[in-house]
Amino acid sequence: MSEKEKSSLPEGPQGRVGMVSIVGRPNVGKSTLLNKILGEKVSIVSKVPQTTRNQIRGIYTDERGQIIFVDTPGVHRGSDQLDRFMNQSAYGITSEADVVIHLVDANDRVGMEEEELVRRFSDMKVPIILGLNKVDMKGKNISEYITLWERVTGKPIQESPRITLLPLSGKDGTNIPKLIDLVFELLPEGEKLYPEDTVCDIPQKMVIADEIREKLYLLLNDELPHSIAVIIENLEQRKGKILYIQAVIVVERDSQKAIVIGHNGGLLKKAGSLARKDLEELLDSKVFLELFVKSQKDWRDSPSLLQDMGYQFM
Repeated sequence: MSEKEKSSLPEGPQGRVGMVSIVGRPNVGKSTLLNKILGEKVSIVSKVPQTTRNQIRGIYTDERGQIIFVDTPGVHRGSDQLDRFMNQSAYGITSEADVVIHLVDANDRVGMEEEELVRRFSDMKVPIILGLNKVDMKGKNISEYITLWERVTGKPIQESPRITLLPLSGKDGTNIPKLIDLVFELLPEGEKLYPEDTVCDIPQKMVIADEIREKLYLLLNDELPHSIAVIIENLEQRKGKILYIQAVIVVERDSQKAIVIGHNGGLLKKAGSLARKDLEELLDSKVFLELFVKSQKDWRDSPSLLQDMGYQFM
């Protein structure tokens, strides 16, 4: 944080302040929920699971204090370096949180990942909100998640003072105000950690890379999204207040390059156009975006390449 930003921070006690970790399986709606809470997009949203690969910090501030939400990568079973990083990231930030939101898709059956998450949470001392998400789609499996918690803790959920049930919909906003109220009640008192107009604490290169990756997911559907990474190789402000961005899209095989580029370069141009439009709005600047595609076998198992992308292993 710069000295200028520090000087703009309010002084003295400012109500309740703390970190809230949003944890769950891939594609349960963590990013959609965070974006809904903050009223703008700070986290990549896609129907493709595991799109969030890093911790995304969104800051919610009102007269009661400040909540630092962390949207973690979806906990899942995987064996490569990237999978291990994502799980490590999710579990690591949860251990530092003041409150944990265990977000589940109430329309999905309980999975093995849920079993592992609940067992880890059962040993923690922090308050836990069991967010029963997607109730706008009926939430037919709510009872399964309640039963899981009761089986692991060994008592009815209403007798567990640390656990609060809350039906939610990150899509249409059901019970979002109640969630905010509940979180503020559970947080400790303290001073605000960020200026009041801050809504996101993510390195700029990572924000840009995620925007490009999101557009590729949108256009490619399920064709090869988990084989894609984006590295921002050059980012500079040029004359005329134009932000020049040079990004490399990494795939695992040469045959995948043609899919990403598309016929006569059409798909890559479309992705670039969509990303540039959103980036100009997000960054409040004219953007010149240049995209390249290269293949690198097994990039998901390359620690040096993963670090170039911004992943920091614990």
